[in-house]
Amino acid sequence: MDQLQAVVLAAGQGTRMKSNKHKVLHKVCGKPMIDYIVDSLQELGIKQPIIVTGYQSEALEEHLGERALFVRQEEQLGTAHAVMQAKELLAEKQGTTLVMHGDHPLFTTETLERLIHHHREQEAAATILTATLPDPTGYGRVIRGEDQLVDGVVEQKDASEEERAICEVNTGTYCFDNEKLLTSLSQVSNDNAQGEYYLPDVITILRSGEERVEATLMDDVNEAHGVNHRVQLAEAEKIMRRRILHQHMVNGVTIIDPDNTYVEAGVTIGSDTVIHPGTHLRGATKIGSDCTIGPQADLTNVVIADSVTVQYSVVLDSQLGEGVNVGPYARIRPGSKLEKQAKVGCFIDMKNAHIGEGTKVPHHAYIGDAKLGKKVNIGCGTITVNYDGRKKQQTVIADGAFVGCNVNLIAPVSVGEGAYVAAGSSINQDVPADGFAIARQRQTVKPQYVKRMKDKL
Repeated sequence: MDQLQAVVLAAGQGTRMKSNKHKVLHKVCGKPMIDYIVDSLQELGIKQPIIVTGYQSEALEEHLGERALFVRQEEQLGTAHAVMQAKELLAEKQGTTLVMHGDHPLFTTETLERLIHHHREQEAAATILTATLPDPTGYGRVIRGEDQLVDGVVEQKDASEEERAICEVNTGTYCFDNEKLLTSLSQVSNDNAQGEYYLPDVITILRSGEERVEATLMDDVNEAHGVNHRVQLAEAEKIMRRRILHQHMVNGVTIIDPDNTYVEAGVTIGSDTVIHPGTHLRGATKIGSDCTIGPQADLTNVVIADSVTVQYSVVLDSQLGEGVNVGPYARIRPGSKLEKQAKVGCFIDMKNAHIGEGTKVPHHAYIGDAKLGKKVNIGCGTITVNYDGRKKQQTVIADGAFVGCNVNLIAPVSVGEGAYVAAGSSINQDVPADGFAIARQRQTVKPQYVKRMKDKL
């Protein structure tokens, strides 16, 4: 059986990114570039692709862990030299070796499958994945013979004017017969403008030995975009974002304005949910069906049940139950859980709070480190005073309790089932079930006092 293995080149420093972070760890739609490639290779059945590292090798190896095997290219002497570092791991292998770059996150699994299939079907020694670009500047040109087989690849700096006019380019992604790849690598020289060992020279070597070298054009040239600097990173982000949104729409999600909607790669959305403009869905956010999200909602790692509405709000690392209504202008911070039909209204700040079924926190309140039961009403301006200067304390409010406006609940404190707390109170003692608590100075009214003061002055 034809074995399949892969070598991913990720040793370069990527100086044009002007970053202290490894280039392939920069994110596209919330996911590091290298993860797109490794995930696709694992979908192809390659459990542990070989990653060639160099610059910041420790960071990359720590990130991927057991998902890959690693070899190091201590000196960056070219792409052929990079593949040579994997020679020992490839030495006992037979079949097909896929070679690609770690800064090309846009290749789909389907495109790679088609490349591999073409390579095997044609029984080629090598097959290049190519693209036709209107402006091929910077890419190696693919030179075909009269039989349309590939005679070689010429890098931009080494190409003649006639060769530079060719628009079919090498994407840097290849399939090789593994044994023929290893034999040819030993013959590659660095006699070129850069003084480097180019992997495309393997193509010329194979052709000089009358081996069959094929090329297959990709359907979508956008997949050919690599990332060498921040401008290309933004371009890749835009292409990937459109791809992600397209798939959600195909799956039954309404996205009102795709140009102003931002959904990361790990997000799932149920059918008949409507996403309004200005919305950012990040991380492992999971949204149910029949929801209304946005405008201007920013959700990170949020699990949302069906029929939820979130408008003009920020929600982080929290859970929203069925029928919950959030916003506008609420901030729900990590560790919060809103049960079925709960309401969190405008200008609410909430953190590590459990809000029971049907409970309402309508406006202008801070609820932190709190547990609220079912059908609790929280009045405007209520604050759970959770920090005593040393540690956070919890407030507990039982089912059916009513808390009036401008109440300070000084934790640790509890309000019993069905209890009432009068507006303007500062509560630092537990309120029993069905109890009534009031903690404020008695009002004093002095008739005509203002007039007498004015007359005196």
